[in-house]
Amino acid sequence: MTLRSHAPFRADHVGSFLRPAYLLEAREQKAKGAITAEQLRAVEDRAITEIVKFQADVGLQAITDGEFRRTYFHIDFLEQLGGVKTDIPVTIVKPDGTEELAPPVIRVIDKVRHAKNIQLADFQYLKAQVEALGLKAATPKVTIPSPTMLHFRGGRAGISKEAYPDLDPAFYDDVAKAYGDELQSLADAGCTYVQMDDTNMAYLCDERMREAARQRGDDPNELPHRYASFINKVVAHKPAGMTLAMHLCRGNFKSTHAAAGNYEPVAEALLSEMKLDAFFLEYDDDRSGDFRPLRYLSKDKIVVLGLVTTKFGQLETKDALKRRIEEAAKYAPLDQLCLSPQCGFSSTVHGNNIAVEDQRKKLALVVETAQEVWG
Repeated sequence: MTLRSHAPFRADHVGSFLRPAYLLEAREQKAKGAITAEQLRAVEDRAITEIVKFQADVGLQAITDGEFRRTYFHIDFLEQLGGVKTDIPVTIVKPDGTEELAPPVIRVIDKVRHAKNIQLADFQYLKAQVEALGLKAATPKVTIPSPTMLHFRGGRAGISKEAYPDLDPAFYDDVAKAYGDELQSLADAGCTYVQMDDTNMAYLCDERMREAARQRGDDPNELPHRYASFINKVVAHKPAGMTLAMHLCRGNFKSTHAAAGNYEPVAEALLSEMKLDAFFLEYDDDRSGDFRPLRYLSKDKIVVLGLVTTKFGQLETKDALKRRIEEAAKYAPLDQLCLSPQCGFSSTVHGNNIAVEDQRKKLALVVETAQEVWG
C-alpha cells in the first residue's frame, strides 16, 4: 500500500478555508463602494498566495485557492451560467439562537448555456502560485457546485416551461454541455482535478428533505438514479486526463448542518451508477450512519472518508481515525479509500466556528494519519 501519485490523494481536503480578517474587511469595503473590484481582486490574490503556501506547508498535495474569491460555494458559480437566475440566501436565526442558511432560490429562466469561462482566470492564478513555489508533487484543484442544484432546489416548478417544455433530455443535455464547456476551458489551461460539491444527494438521505421533494412532485427514490444519469451526461464531456470528483455536503454554515441520515437511500445510484472518479463522503459523526453503503463502491472508484470534522476545534485522535478507516475497509478495499476533513472550513464567506490554528492541526492530522495508514 502506497500513497497515491494522482488525485484524489490519500490525504485530501474539500477545498474552502477560513478567510483572513483583512480579506473580509476588503470585501466589506467593496460592498460599500470604498474600493473597486480590481482592488478587491488584488487583496484576494495576496490571500490566495498565502493559503497556497499554508497548504503546501501542511503537506497537502491537492491545492485550492481556499474559495477566497467567493461569498457562497454555489451561488457565485451558478449565477454565471446563461439562463440561470439566483437569489442571495437568507440567514435565519432559530429560537435557540443558532443561525442557519435558508436554501437559495435558483431558477432556470432560459436555455442553460456556458455564457463565459467562469473559473478559468481563478485557476490560472492558482496554478501560477503552485508553480511559483516549485510544488512539483502538488495538483491545483478547482471546486464547483454540482449541476443537480439547478433541479433539486425548485424541481419542475423552478425551470422555465417555455425554455424546457420537457426536461428530459433537453434540460439535462444543455446543463451537461455547459458544464462540459467549463471543464474543457479548465483542461485547456492545465487543470486535471475538479470537484463538484453536491448537497442534494446527501439531502436525499434525510427523511425531512425526502418529504420536501415529494411535496414538489418528485419521487425521492427515483431522484438519485435520475441524478446519476444527469451526472453521467457531464462525465461524458469530461476532458481526457481529468479527475472528476463529487463531495456530498450535508450543510456547512457557521458550524451548523442541514441534513442527516445514512447514505443507504442513495448509495447504489451514487457509488455504482455514477461514472465519477471519486466521492468525498462526510463521516465525521453519527449523522452519516455506518459504512455499510460503501459495499456498492465500484472497483474503479475512490471514496475519500471525511472523518475529521471542520465544524469544531476539538482534535480527533489518530487511533480513532485508524479504527474508523479499518471499519470502512470491511465494506470497500483499503486501496480504494482516502482520508479528508468532512467538509470545507468555510463553505460561505462567514466561516465555521473554528480557530485558524485548529484548521492547521486538523489538516496536519489528516496528512500524518494517511501516511501511517497507506504510506
